[in-house]
Amino acid sequence: MTILDKIVANRKKEVAEVKKHVSLEELKKQIPSNRKGNSLKEQLRNPESSGIIAEFKRKSPSKGIINDKVEPEVVTEGYTAAGASGISVLTDKTYFGGSLNDFAKAREANPDTPMLRKDFMVDEYQIYEACVTKADVILLIAAVLEKEEIEHFTTLAHKLGLEVLLELHAEEELQKVDPRVDLIGINNRNLKDFTVDLEHSIRMLEKLPAEAVKVAESGISDPATVDYLRESGFHGFLMGENFMKQEHPAEACREFINQLKR
Repeated sequence: MTILDKIVANRKKEVAEVKKHVSLEELKKQIPSNRKGNSLKEQLRNPESSGIIAEFKRKSPSKGIINDKVEPEVVTEGYTAAGASGISVLTDKTYFGGSLNDFAKAREANPDTPMLRKDFMVDEYQIYEACVTKADVILLIAAVLEKEEIEHFTTLAHKLGLEVLLELHAEEELQKVDPRVDLIGINNRNLKDFTVDLEHSIRMLEKLPAEAVKVAESGISDPATVDYLRESGFHGFLMGENFMKQEHPAEACREFINQLKR
């Protein structure tokens, strides 16, 4: 069993447990009315945008503790001030040290910034959770979902006013792409062994729909790499560890974006 298999199995158990305390019907009653979300897709299409999606992540299976000394509202507000185009917040607790509470704190501090709930979505219940927590975007990972699940989750997300970032890792996952998804991400990190291959994004890029808003994920630590990926056709760049491993993540984000502007 790979680490990915373990994470997915654990998330299914956790969601089942949460349902015992708050049913889906009860959760639906908490959906905010008339909320206008912030579009990450449109933000990344803006040529004046930095393209950086800055992530709040305390730990990971591959790196262990990255930074557990900072608070989500402080870091993410700093990300917005630094010029990030969007914010990603991990909500998986067991493997990434996150929570929906982290997301809620970040949301309150950044009402006008597009925000991604980053998690392993395995049940439609989690999509309703994302809506209740006022997320703008959810992550769907092709490696853990069937094509039919991606289609169903995308339909539901759009019904709830959420955008969808579909994450791909391998060419065989291209057949799972639903043309209705708002953004397509290519993860440079192999989810089975967590090795990083930056050229992976470039090899996959030409196989994506030309009109898709494309996001490169993981293993990005140099402004020159962002420039290279942008010139190759990417619109967004999801970065977490590079900022979070610093004592002051928001300052690291600001310096990175300033280097891009130079």
